[in-house]
Amino acid sequence: MAKFIRNFVEKALSMVAAAVTYSKPRLATIWHYAKVELVPPTAGEIPTATQSVKKIIQSAEAGGFKHLTVKEAVLHGLVATEVWMWFYMGEIIGKRGIVGYDV
Repeated sequence: MAKFIRNFVEKALSMVAAAVTYSKPRLATIWHYAKVELVPPTAGEIPTATQSVKKIIQSAEAGGFKHLTVKEAVLHGLVATEVWMWFYMGEIIGKRGIVGYDV
C-alpha cells in the first residue's frame, strides 16, 4: 500500500510540474493581451467611440447593411453575439447566480 501511495504521489507531482511548464508561456501570452485589451477607454478615445456609434446608426438608417457580403454579415453577427454574451456573463456575476435576483 505504501508503494502505491508513493508511486501515486510521484506521478501526481510530475503531472503538476508538466502542467505548470506547459501553462507558463500560454498564461504569459494571455496576460499580455489582457493588459492591452481589457483596459477601460481613455478620455481621448471616448469622442472617437461616439463618432463610430453615430456612423453605425446612420449606416443602419440608410440601409448600409444591405451591401454587406455574407462573410462580413456573419462576422458582425458573431461580434454582436459576443457582446451580448458578455452582457449576460456580467449579469450572472453581478447577481451571483444564473437564475433570478435575491430580492
